[in-house]
Parts: sequence; structure tokens; C-alpha cells
Amino acid sequence: MERNEDEIAAENDKSETLKDGSICGFDSLHQLLQSSLSPQIFQEVSRLLIGLNCGRALDSITVADPAKSLSSKHDFDLQAFSFHADKESLREPRIVRVGLIQNLIAIPTTAPFSQQKSAVFQKLTPIIEAAGISGVNILCLQEAWMMPFAFCTREKKWCEFAEPIDGESTQFLRGFARKYNMVIISPILERDMKHGETIWNTAIIIGNHGNIIGKHRKNHIPRVGDFNESTYYMEGNTGHPVFETAYGKIAVNICYGRHHPLNWLAFGLNGAEIVFNPSATVGELSEPMWPIEARNAAIANSYFVCSINRVGTEHFPNPFTSGDGKPQHADFGHFYGSSHISAPDASCTPSLSRHKDGLMISDMDLNLCRQIKDKWGFRMTARYDMYADLLASYVKPDFEPQVISDPLLNKRS
Repeated sequence: MERNEDEIAAENDKSETLKDGSICGFDSLHQLLQSSLSPQIFQEVSRLLIGLNCGRALDSITVADPAKSLSSKHDFDLQAFSFHADKESLREPRIVRVGLIQNLIAIPTTAPFSQQKSAVFQKLTPIIEAAGISGVNILCLQEAWMMPFAFCTREKKWCEFAEPIDGESTQFLRGFARKYNMVIISPILERDMKHGETIWNTAIIIGNHGNIIGKHRKNHIPRVGDFNESTYYMEGNTGHPVFETAYGKIAVNICYGRHHPLNWLAFGLNGAEIVFNPSATVGELSEPMWPIEARNAAIANSYFVCSINRVGTEHFPNPFTSGDGKPQHADFGHFYGSSHISAPDASCTPSLSRHKDGLMISDMDLNLCRQIKDKWGFRMTARYDMYADLLASYVKPDFEPQVISDPLLNKRS
């Protein structure tokens, strides 16, 4: 039976009272450790957990007062850091300021869809304004930011949120792109009007003049238990595009694609300097992986990785199951936020809050990408020819694994 809005609101209140999504009352693990350890011990723990950038801890950036005021007024986490590169003789620094936004939905999922969309536009406006005021050059929003993450329900009514590439969400963001001379990555549920209204999980790249540079569709679709996003859309058909913008070469690895190392590799082979990973993932499913996978990708591919995760617990009108033997439930779990940025030298920022809206700002010198390539030589020491031969063989039906067995393996003692 469909529950009313008051029941869902009460469940939201109860959930917040029993478990607000914080870590022992702290916004993040980094904050918990900083509060619990002496400064000297914390410095050493931080070095091991988030690394050093060019041999030193990340510098914090002083954010403009108007942005701080917006953060205070609208209660969103605001953090800012700077990644350095070594000074070069033949190249000037290539400093790019990046912003990542994580947010809860704005009103209950029982509200009319048009109101839900309008409410999230209104909710994000001050956060986007804070990014613009702070001089952000490239801004990325979370996966399917313009709707609740309803794909766990398997109900097709949520397809109503799907939009064409130049739809309402794009028009909303274009104004900010022009106003602040800012590239914006907008991950939406796309309705492909030229191909029979096919649905895709798509990231639209809006240029700093408000133009649409292009799009990328999610390459890998999760099928975990009976959580199967192919109920709504299938694997994307755009390959691994890298978009050359006014501020650098960027790519978008949408959510589940972060579990596939070859997906990360392909964006690097195409020349990406920054790869954004807009996601919607919950604690029980993937939280131990979250600080590892993106950082590994940044190291292995010598580019920056910007990880954005949805935040909050979203309750739906009709309970559903997750193929795990547990009783049916009305929420997918807690989206744990914790958005952060990883650099190719293995350093990374602390994470945004686990339970609040947030804006992460970071300056990054893109010269660091080449410097790390020169230092480690991964591209030169990789064996792409061998990998290509193995993959070409693996995809054939008559593939035989290269396994050499001990001839005495089955001999009795």
C-alpha cells in the first residue's frame, strides 16, 4: 500500500534521530581523528591516510566571505584545498579551480515530480552561487542530481524525470555557466528523443559560455542482487570521450564505472587530465571501497580524480526488496557523501561530510600530471601490446586461459 507524505516524513525524522549518518557524531573520519588525536600524532596519521602533495600536507584555501555566508545560511559543508606541482623552467603553472557538490534531496519523494525538481533547483542555487563566487572553473554535480535516486524501486514511473540533453536542468545550469564563466558537468537521466525516447544515465558537459560541449553515457550498469539499473537504462554507447575545455581536458566516469580499472585506463589513454566520478552509492554496499578506488585510479593513470557521492537517506512510497534475504524496505540505504579529490601523486583531500550537503573546492596545478608521468614512467613501462593480445583472445568463445599446471599435481604422495 502506498504510504502518505506524513508517514515518510516521520520515518525520515526517526531515521535522523536514531542514525544521522555522522561518524560517532563527527561529519567525517578526518574530523573524528583530528578531534581525538594529539596534533603530532594526527599529522602522522594524516600523512599515511591522505598522503603528501609535493612532500608536504595540502594547503587550505581561504574561501571568499560571501561563500562562507552562503555555507552558514544554508548549512552546507564548505572545504577548500590546493594541490601544488613543482615549479618548471619551460612551462607556467596550469592552475584550475574545481568544485564538487553533494546534496540531499529537497522534499519527500511523495511530492509531485515537478515540485521535487523545482525544490532541488532551489536547494542547489546557493551552493552553485558559492562555487561561482569562489572562482570555480569546473563544477560537477552528483549522479542524477535532478531527482531522487529511485532506481532501487524498479518502478517505471520515475522515468518521468528523464530529460532531453537541452532540457530543463541544462537550461537551469546554463545561466550559472555564463554568469561565472564556469564549465558545469550535469549528470542527469536522459531521454534520447532521436532514438525512440530511449533512457540513458548521462553526464552533460556545459561549456563556460553556456554551450553544450558534449555528453557521456554511463558505461557500466550495476547488477548487484536484484538492484539492476538496466530496468531503466542500458550500457552507454559514447565510448570514453575526453572533453577539451577552456580549463583542461576532462572526462566523466559515472558511478559504477569506478569498479572497472580498464574504464579508468581508457579515459587516461584518451588524454584526460581530470576525471570526475559522480556517484550515488550507499554505506553497506561500497563505503570501504570509496577512498581506495579513485585514489588508485589517479595514481595508475597520472590524472586528478574528483569523486562526488550523493548524501542522505531517501524514503520511497512503496517498499521493495534487494535480493539479500532481508524484509522489504522503503529506502536504499544511507548515501554517505564523503566527496573528495585525489591527485596523481597519491595525495588526496579530506572528505566532505557523511551526512550534509557540501561543496568541495580545490585548486590543482595540471602540470603535476606530466611530472608524475615523467617520474614513474607507467605509460612507458606498461605492456599494452600484451594486454591487447590477451583481451583480443579473451573475448573469443574459444579462449583458453594461460595456465601452466604442475605435471605432478595429481600424483599421490
